[in-house]
Amino acid sequence: MRFGDIEVTRIGLGTNRLTKMREGVELIKAAVEAGLQMIDTAHTYTGGQSEETIGEALSPIPGNCIVATKGGLGSGRPEALRDEIELSLTRLQTDTIPLYYLHRVDPAIPLEASIAAIKEYQDRGKIRRIGLSNVDVDQIERARKVVSIAAVQNAYSLSLRKYDVVVDYCTAEEIIFVPYVPLRGAESAAVTEIANRRRATPQQIALAWLLRRSPVMLPIPGTLSPAHVKENLAALSIELSDAEFEALR
Repeated sequence: MRFGDIEVTRIGLGTNRLTKMREGVELIKAAVEAGLQMIDTAHTYTGGQSEETIGEALSPIPGNCIVATKGGLGSGRPEALRDEIELSLTRLQTDTIPLYYLHRVDPAIPLEASIAAIKEYQDRGKIRRIGLSNVDVDQIERARKVVSIAAVQNAYSLSLRKYDVVVDYCTAEEIIFVPYVPLRGAESAAVTEIANRRRATPQQIALAWLLRRSPVMLPIPGTLSPAHVKENLAALSIELSDAEFEALR
């Protein structure tokens, strides 16, 4: 999968529980060493500790590593977004954020105004690419009239299928789709049956299903365990058969 000029591994890491402890710093370093390239965080995660931990572990951010953060969950006002972007730059110890999402469309603020504020930082070289989170197709198209959208992050998994239409849209438009809570539904009997037959974990089968679902899919399962990071990455080598895929679909 291409992200700009980077060939990126199709499984990333969610860090909404990451705190600024030695173990957290070591986790991020171990994940990158294992070959993981997409690390997802947000201004609000663990009160800022998630961003701070990633900054401590990776500064300067390696050229082949995509650290993605988000702002605007509380307010989409341009001034609020500017404050959050500035703080994220400081916490991540970087001059440029590889990918920055609008975390949520604020119903009180025109989407275009929020996106324009983020684009200001892209124009200044402080943000490389821009994404959207928790959006529908209409909102993606409105945002694309303001700036190029590189990624969309919505809740999606085997048992969370509300955004099937968005997945199909992103596939057609070659926009990376980043499902959060990607392991929801991994505990089902059908998944367990295939996992046992494949000598894999149910979580690996759930990830393999997502990877098969669309070529633009890049799941970000969250974990605090380096062993689980490697286990998740191993799902990249599992290719479900047509029958297995349809049985889970």
